[in-house]
Amino acid sequence: MAAARRPALDSAGPLPENPGQARGSGGVMVAEGGRPQPGLGEILGVFARLGMASFGGGLSGWMHREVVRRRQWMTEEGFLAGIALGQVLPGPNSVNLALYIGQHLRGWQGAAAAFAGILGPPFLFILLLALLYAGAAGIAWLGPVLVGVAAAGLANSCTVGLRTARRLRGLGPWAVLVATFLAIGVLRLPMIPVVLVLAPVSVGLAWWAGRRDAA
Repeated sequence: MAAARRPALDSAGPLPENPGQARGSGGVMVAEGGRPQPGLGEILGVFARLGMASFGGGLSGWMHREVVRRRQWMTEEGFLAGIALGQVLPGPNSVNLALYIGQHLRGWQGAAAAFAGILGPPFLFILLLALLYAGAAGIAWLGPVLVGVAAAGLANSCTVGLRTARRLRGLGPWAVLVATFLAIGVLRLPMIPVVLVLAPVSVGLAWWAGRRDAA
């Protein structure tokens, strides 16, 4: 039976390079959610809209709603893994997350499309806003409007944090979360030393918990 099936498997072509891809019927590449793999133009358009809609911050929350909930391009676990990588790697978190998602969907071409979408149109729009703001800085109602938009972006970021916290299991992850909050949010310690100390602790706790569950 195994020998009879081998030609059918070989005829489907090589395995996909990215872990978020698989072959559906007819050899069509599909993403994690089981839908057809998005094209580069679709990735570019989605991230361009996300970049233009992320006023005040909270871009990770918009990405979650678009990539996981609406389009089902990634699983919840895969998206949260991207957030974790974006937080610990150098550079803006939202850009790191966009690169991760694009690479996960279409390799380096998808990463390039996501990068161009997340930075290109917003850069041009912000440049235009800067010119307009320079001529309208004295308008009284402009400040409260920007504060309100920033508050909405902060609330969107908090929703992603709450979703992540709901998936924490055991005392170890919660201890690392509280220690990080106290070190950075309360004591105002530099972020890099805190990450260098707590990241290995968190990885070690996760490794130990995995071995304990497998035992």
